[in-house]
Amino acid sequence: MADAATPQTLPEDKLDFKRILPILVIVLVDLMGLTVIIPLLPLYAARFGAEPIVVGILQATYPLMQFLGAPILGRLSDRFGRKPVLIASQIGTLSGFILLGFANSLFLLFISRIIDGLSGANIATAQASIADSTNEKTRTQGLGLIGAAFGVGFVLGPILAFIVLAATGQNYQAVAWTASLFSLTSILLTTFWFKETVNETENPEASRKRRPFSFGALRAAMDRPAIVFLVVVMFFYQVAFGGYEQLFSLFTLTRLGMDARDTSGLFMLAGVLIIVVQAGLVGRWSKSKGDRWLALMGIGTLAIGLIGTALTPPMPVPWYEKARVLESLAGEGEYRVSMQNINIELPEESARGWFGIVWLAIASIPAAIGGGTLHPAVNSLISKASDKAEVGGMLGLSAAAYSAANAIAPLFYGALFQWLGAPVPFLAGGAILLILFIFAPRVIKH
Repeated sequence: MADAATPQTLPEDKLDFKRILPILVIVLVDLMGLTVIIPLLPLYAARFGAEPIVVGILQATYPLMQFLGAPILGRLSDRFGRKPVLIASQIGTLSGFILLGFANSLFLLFISRIIDGLSGANIATAQASIADSTNEKTRTQGLGLIGAAFGVGFVLGPILAFIVLAATGQNYQAVAWTASLFSLTSILLTTFWFKETVNETENPEASRKRRPFSFGALRAAMDRPAIVFLVVVMFFYQVAFGGYEQLFSLFTLTRLGMDARDTSGLFMLAGVLIIVVQAGLVGRWSKSKGDRWLALMGIGTLAIGLIGTALTPPMPVPWYEKARVLESLAGEGEYRVSMQNINIELPEESARGWFGIVWLAIASIPAAIGGGTLHPAVNSLISKASDKAEVGGMLGLSAAAYSAANAIAPLFYGALFQWLGAPVPFLAGGAILLILFIFAPRVIKH
């Protein structure tokens, strides 16, 4: 009865925060586990002797597995409901984090990312739940709030990672166990607080008979030109931005001599900007200027941010000490590795200064704004172009394109990073977005 009364008690252009609050809290807690790990994973791999190209392959493992699983899980959520699929995917995430806590080799790092990736439909299913709970006038704002949860995670996750590392003497396993705790909490919240958002009373027979996945359904979806291009936009956007996110800590390590604790501060800056943009501005811009403008603005500002990042001067931060950074990478106690196994080239101490870190902080501003606006705008456009009964499946296609890009991006960026130098992959990502910016206005209609 409460759900039926909602449209009468709220204006059509007002978002029902009470209805979507459980989804946002669950996403935030789930992302806390992810964002605790993100800044450390390249350094975790470097500890076991991985070169940049191997780091790229490791980073690609999770999204590649997610690419295989997301469309199927999206369709399953249309058929069986969001809640059971969300719980199942969260259990897989928990298993991956537990294995990461036991990892003492590159092999186990890869296995943990494979397990997490195959079950990694958490965000796509949550986005479908938001689409179920909003209308066309409030959907972009609702999806933007999921992005804001990302931002909060990127602020709190690195802070927590810094605290755990400081308290445990750079013990990366302790960070993995912390991520496991958050993952377990998200399972409990989903089980006892989250209410199903799929309304089967509209067409229960169609819901039960809908197949989890079929190539016919995929072809039918791809026959819709508007959705096809938006999926293409999602793919190329994430090729550029995904590589930026996943190799950013390796870039700051080799360019500015920043270890995991130092880089966490820049992740926090990006997180604050994403919170401001997605929680306070995305909904307002969507209503006043439209999702098309939002998508084009996101592409342009992100291109500026990536090119600016590539041009960061190779000047180590003033507090940089090469020996200290090597000690940090090597770790302590039973998990310590030989510094001779670390194949990452670090800068020399002779040219330390503030210019490099200040430049990078400024370049991070348009990168965060662009990354924060484009994702919810594109997913909102996709959901509006889809039949209501297929929203989960269509957002699953978007998630698959997103994951495929995340699988390609670190390989692409890692190869360019290793063979052509640290700035080249970020320049390449900016160039991709500039090309996209030229063609997008002709295809994305008002």
